[in-house]
Amino acid sequence: MSFLDDMFGLDGKTAIVAGGAGAIGTVMSAALLNAGANVVIWSRTQESIDQALQNLSTSDKFIDRIAGYQVDTGSEAEVAGRLKDAVAKFGSLQILINAVGGSSGKAPLVETDMAQFETVLKLNLTAGLMVPTKAVAAYWIAHGIKGVIINLASMASYNPLSGVWAYDAAKAGVLNLTVGAAGEFARYGIRVNALAPGFFLGKQNRALLVDEETGEYTERGKAVIHHTPFGRFGETDELVGATLFLASNKASGFVTGVSIPVDGGYLTFNI
Repeated sequence: MSFLDDMFGLDGKTAIVAGGAGAIGTVMSAALLNAGANVVIWSRTQESIDQALQNLSTSDKFIDRIAGYQVDTGSEAEVAGRLKDAVAKFGSLQILINAVGGSSGKAPLVETDMAQFETVLKLNLTAGLMVPTKAVAAYWIAHGIKGVIINLASMASYNPLSGVWAYDAAKAGVLNLTVGAAGEFARYGIRVNALAPGFFLGKQNRALLVDEETGEYTERGKAVIHHTPFGRFGETDELVGATLFLASNKASGFVTGVSIPVDGGYLTFNI
């Protein structure tokens, strides 16, 4: 075994990637597969699961190490059932990635649609963190497993983005609860950290950042690029290294309660 395999290899580990059919979730799932882990993808639609499994099953060596289940991660009953399915499939579970989330709409605070606000808040914070974390951490504590949780924070966790009030609130909550859960679960050897992607083009934000007709950046897209010292949007593969670092107990076994921005310097902007 090479030094890098020893440090970052995940042979024999099993990971659930909630939201694993999304752009970022798929890349994180691929990273775990390539590092040797079994991967279970959770998503709300079977269509998205089938597409993700097709994209990830690029090698025969992955076929027996990947599975996908349709689940609403906001439902405690569904999460409990699918957790049992994952354990039955691969024997145990050591890694949870909470990648469920998204935003909808943009408006001044006084024009906020409160029903939409609650929907986005629940998507990112309840379904995107609390329910899966509650179920999986309880399983680990009961079975004495020193698991790893990686949450998906955001630039909005640190600084509010204009007009997306529910997303701002939820992602600030993700950062706060990451720290809180890390403190509570440390006694069980469970580590809880977060990745905070900067701006990566995906189906959730592409229309906000790129004009679909011209292919040029929108005004919001131009503002993001101006605010990003690297002068570009991120490539999703640039999340792989941080994912494997946080997932590996060998590489980051004394790291808990932190968030790692992968943002091209977005948070350093001070002009």
